[in-house]
Amino acid sequence: MTSANTPALNTSAEPTDASEQMRIRMDKRSKLIERGTEAYPVGVERTHSLSEIREKYAHLEADETTGDIVGVTGRVVFVRNTGKLCFATLQEGGADGKGVRLQAMLSLANVGEEALADWKALVDLGDHVFIKGEVISSRRGELSVMADSWSMASKALRPLPVLHAELNEETRVRQRYVDLIVRDEAREMVYKRAAITRSVRDTLDRHGYVEVETPILQLVHGGATARPFETHMNAFDQKMTLRIATELFLKRAVVGGIDRVYDMGRVFRNEGVDSTHSPEFTTLECYEAWADQFVMAERMKEIILNVADVVGARTIQTDAGEINLDGEWAWVAVYPGLSEAVGVEVTPDTTVEELLAIAAKHEIKVDPQWDAEKIVVELFGEIVEPTLLNPTFVYNYPPSAQPLARPHREDGRLIEAWDLIIGGMERGTAFSELIDPVIQRERLTEQSRRSAAGDVEAMQLDEDFLRALEYGAPPMGGIGLGIDRLVMLFTGAGIRETILFPLLKPEGH
Repeated sequence: MTSANTPALNTSAEPTDASEQMRIRMDKRSKLIERGTEAYPVGVERTHSLSEIREKYAHLEADETTGDIVGVTGRVVFVRNTGKLCFATLQEGGADGKGVRLQAMLSLANVGEEALADWKALVDLGDHVFIKGEVISSRRGELSVMADSWSMASKALRPLPVLHAELNEETRVRQRYVDLIVRDEAREMVYKRAAITRSVRDTLDRHGYVEVETPILQLVHGGATARPFETHMNAFDQKMTLRIATELFLKRAVVGGIDRVYDMGRVFRNEGVDSTHSPEFTTLECYEAWADQFVMAERMKEIILNVADVVGARTIQTDAGEINLDGEWAWVAVYPGLSEAVGVEVTPDTTVEELLAIAAKHEIKVDPQWDAEKIVVELFGEIVEPTLLNPTFVYNYPPSAQPLARPHREDGRLIEAWDLIIGGMERGTAFSELIDPVIQRERLTEQSRRSAAGDVEAMQLDEDFLRALEYGAPPMGGIGLGIDRLVMLFTGAGIRETILFPLLKPEGH
């Protein structure tokens, strides 16, 4: 008999890639069920975690007993079945991601002949089991639970990889759950990332920021120059995009009187995939009324140093050398910095022809159709940026680099914006924000012209955002920080390692 909530047993169902080992395990599952034993019980009488046992009984001497009966669970990662005494190593994930292991012992005298035979016949590596018994220390001094009874907590149908053999990178990323089972480092990455994001939030919270949630589905894409993902909303019969940034809605909040505001969440850009880019990634954006790019530089420095203290590393070793976060955080202006690197003076008045000649000399590929500002930014990114190992604020960009930044207070040919480069890579950016609705309309109108001309990354004209600015926005500074790149900085891992479940090309393609 089955109910609406209990599907009928389908003994013929098996995965399309079932191996012989899987079929053997499926058979063991069937045997458990046929004898009326749960292969996947709703729960077991667990009294302690493995880490609690290890902490509470760490003092035991070799061959010592306690008389304490406990119920523990764990995944079987090692098993040795020898005659009248069987050994198993159980594993669980620890508080910091490091696997916690504990030995279980099953003896004929304690569990009986039938239970011991079932253990040998039905338990495989990867199974979750429940062990009830006395906490002891073995003759060799190994903390253990001597079982009085055991039961299956969850039967694993797929065999685990060999624990001492390296998973290839494709398997590690595509089947992250397997990676998490067999590698402490994979679990530790999850906990370290959580600690980093918690630290970022704590820093902002201490400065009186409030966290909000901005829309992911948007009618108009803006806040950055990037190609969006498109979708369709049936209820409105309306084309929509997934957000490429959270900026424009956060600025609306500041207009409304939320003076310090941030959002940390996923954004989506329909662009390339490589070791530093993912189509789906996490950003922090925060905006502060009555601040400018220099205030936001202090905020950024504090955020990163606090993260460094959480992970315990103000110096970071890289293939290119040591990064010292305690040293000077330099400021390098775009035009002087590029001039020094190429040995030729480059200014906002340098012509396209002159810049193309510099690009050719340094073998930098540029599009001849680009304007001078675009070429300058490209040259700086290719020639200067990779050399900036220690924290460096690259500032005084040309206006087209950031259409949402305000004109420079001293030189109208520039804008008040910086990118923070650490380890030769951009980690974040900030502006003194453009709040003049007239200039902002001009900038967005130019972006919309580029979009109409076929530039898939150009922003669209957002009339509602402009209307918000027309109500009067206070002077403000804003930060955009790539959380994934921040994690990459402190772990030395690629972006596919820092994202728990990264987007991958479907198998078979």
